Amino acid sequence: MPETPGRPGRTNAGGQPVNACAAYEGSEELGEARSLAEQFLDAVRTTGGVEVGADARMLLPLVVSELVTNVRRHAPGPHMLELELVAESARVSVWDTDPALPVIREKDPRRIGGHGLEIVTAVCTGFEMHRELVGKRLTAVLPLTGQAI
Repeated sequence: MPETPGRPGRTNAGGQPVNACAAYEGSEELGEARSLAEQFLDAVRTTGGVEVGADARMLLPLVVSELVTNVRRHAPGPHMLELELVAESARVSVWDTDPALPVIREKDPRRIGGHGLEIVTAVCTGFEMHRELVGKRLTAVLPLTGQAI
């Protein structure tokens, strides 16, 4: 697995990493991915012992939504969403089967649509794209404590 941004993952009191993962066929409702993000945030607080800030409660489902929407729009088919607590940040990773890396467009307030990765890179402290043996992986890191933006 390629190296992704962030420090080694935090674990709960039992030594288990705090994470969530789901594989999708591509026909599921987008709300399922946002729901997984909200469940992950609950686990971060209850089992990871990290107090999640109000910004992160709002922004993590948005980041997940934008990344998954990007996959559904440009690389339809199977994809996977992984969330992991790394230090006091969430590492969000989305894998899909298309090896083509997305292009982050220049800011253009007149453009309708196409702002997803622009939003993700604006609110996250880290963002990387990697081709993998099959497909690609996009990874973003969002601070969970304090104000993110």
